[in-house]
Amino acid sequence: MKQWIGISEFVAVAELQSFTKAAKQLNISVAQVSRNIAELEASLAIKLLYRSTRSVSLTEEGQLYLQHCRHLVSSLEEANRTLANLNATPRGLIKITAPVYYGETRIAPLLHDFLQRFPDTELELHLTNNRLDLVQAGFDLAIRLGQLEDSSLIAKKLASRTQYVVAAPDYLQKFGLPTSIADLSHHQCLTGTLSVWRFNQSGKITTFKPQGRILCNSGVALLDAALKGLGLVQLPDYYVRDQLQNNSLLSVLDDIRQPDDGIWAIYPQNRHLSAKVRVLVDFLSNHLAL
Repeated sequence: MKQWIGISEFVAVAELQSFTKAAKQLNISVAQVSRNIAELEASLAIKLLYRSTRSVSLTEEGQLYLQHCRHLVSSLEEANRTLANLNATPRGLIKITAPVYYGETRIAPLLHDFLQRFPDTELELHLTNNRLDLVQAGFDLAIRLGQLEDSSLIAKKLASRTQYVVAAPDYLQKFGLPTSIADLSHHQCLTGTLSVWRFNQSGKITTFKPQGRILCNSGVALLDAALKGLGLVQLPDYYVRDQLQNNSLLSVLDDIRQPDDGIWAIYPQNRHLSAKVRVLVDFLSNHLAL
């Protein structure tokens, strides 16, 4: 590590334009700052600083060297912060947003467990089906479902979800069991926020535009309509799991069901992830994958 000697001191002196201020920032003596920079200049065989009793300035070579050394010092500080965060206990406010129903039924209970486990953390949870701007709104984390849009945000997959097309037994007995996508055109389809239903036919994704008497942006409301025999609906597993188990709803077109999609943690592309967010993401991943 001998090649690193004097680099941090050089950057500090160059930016603060003072040996005394640099020594204070680095928590070492002025003499040590001077010695280390002198050793650096000797190893490079280049003068980096002009020194006088009243001022410090960079030589032309020093200006060029500073551009590269800033990145080195910044990367080293970042590495040190990252390692420190690995063993840090989560603390402070975590601001998170999630979809309403999934947030209420799955995310909020896990967040409450997290708060019990880490008493130094605080929570601000905003439930909305709108995709908010995380950076502008100051969110640490967002939970998003399904297909992701291209963005500069970092995404970590927490779990998978399965989409089912379901209907009440009474509805299927009255109107018949659909066996193909084409059959759906002859059925009442309960439509949500997605304008198309997706299916997997021979390894290719095929879409169908549902038509029916009900258009609603609430999965809970569509579930109630399906249970009352008003039509077919495509909903994720966390809406219909209990109903499929007790046979109050039946799944159809399982042989062409679309591939499972994701449940994601999304966070801004910072240069390092804070301990509280990193631990929370790992906590959610471990519990949602069960």
